Amino acid sequence: MRAYQRLLKYVNYPTASISANESCPSTPEQLEFGKDLVEEMLAMGITDANMDSNGYVYGTIPATDSDPKGPVIGFIAHLDVSVDAPCQPMNARVIENYDGGDIVLSEGIVMSPSEFPVLEKCKGDDLVVSDGKTLLGCDDKAGIAAILTMAEYFISNPKEKHGTIKIGFTPDEEIARGADLFDVKRFGADFAYTVDGGAFGEVEYETFNASTAIVTITGRSMHPGTAKNKMVNASLLAMEFAAMLPGAERPEHTEGYEGFYHLLSMEGEVEKAVLTYIVRDHDVSRLKSKEDFIQKIAAFLNEKYGDNTVALEIKESYRNMDIILREHWHLIENACKAVIQAGGEPDIKPVRGGTDGSRLSFMGLPCPNLGTGCFNAHSRMEFASVSSMDKVVESLIKIVGLYAK
Repeated sequence: MRAYQRLLKYVNYPTASISANESCPSTPEQLEFGKDLVEEMLAMGITDANMDSNGYVYGTIPATDSDPKGPVIGFIAHLDVSVDAPCQPMNARVIENYDGGDIVLSEGIVMSPSEFPVLEKCKGDDLVVSDGKTLLGCDDKAGIAAILTMAEYFISNPKEKHGTIKIGFTPDEEIARGADLFDVKRFGADFAYTVDGGAFGEVEYETFNASTAIVTITGRSMHPGTAKNKMVNASLLAMEFAAMLPGAERPEHTEGYEGFYHLLSMEGEVEKAVLTYIVRDHDVSRLKSKEDFIQKIAAFLNEKYGDNTVALEIKESYRNMDIILREHWHLIENACKAVIQAGGEPDIKPVRGGTDGSRLSFMGLPCPNLGTGCFNAHSRMEFASVSSMDKVVESLIKIVGLYAK
């Protein structure tokens, strides 16, 4: 089975994670998907495939040598998809031999190369798309599809020499909890690669440093007819707080190594309002400056409106994994070699986000990220290139081969 065929099957699982639910996994659909993946892995011949009580899926492909000398290599992807766009009802299809023009996803919904120039590079490819009413779920079901297609190759070709290969699928990566209960010791790899989004050829060892800031504003409700000099409208104070953050440092105005403040959600009434921000920067000192600025805004508003009007909680999410991965540069070198051997051009770039590898690298499992052959993640315009997904699988096979040598 090819990777895109697996993707078409997997996208029908509505596995959006929900940050408000503190259980693991945060949604039962992830458990259902994980159970079915275990069944698929067992049927494939991964005899130790299993899922733990927290929804983490593990499996092993034993080395061809009964006494392997090389490292144990792992491949990791995540079960959940983003909640930024709906994930159901899913109506995925394949557009064969894309002609390079506008794609009518459904009535009134068009994906155009004028808006998404990356489509120009996909002319002649077969593309997997949704109907434009939901995201496709490539992030990260394309990663799972690539890993299991790679696994099927080695199981079906027992004479192909390789070391021990470990497979792991995590829940709740999209809400930054994918590594929380990942059992690195049980996984048993010396190092791993996440296969988590982006074009074929992407090799990523730098991520953002990331924090979450929760701003809770307490107001005072009064009848509007007698509210003069008495009412404190928490929703208006929330707007004032938001207006004090630099408008140029939002995701839609930044790129490359530029950090940002991103208003993720806002809930508000007169008596209470809550703003949730994700704060990002590749440089940890600049992230600290952003956190300090948020604290200054909270202090200013408390001085203006009274103590305890604004309560602020800042939580660390993950840190830039490059500090770990620079000590394991062979991971980057071999990934680039594998991309070239699979017919691609390595594209080393910073991740404007994070992966499970961001946390796992600091937990003792060095873990750079590889692309999946997909584009426009977290969007209703998300799509996958069939040929790029095939090349991703080939590059994973090549990585295994490089370490076998």
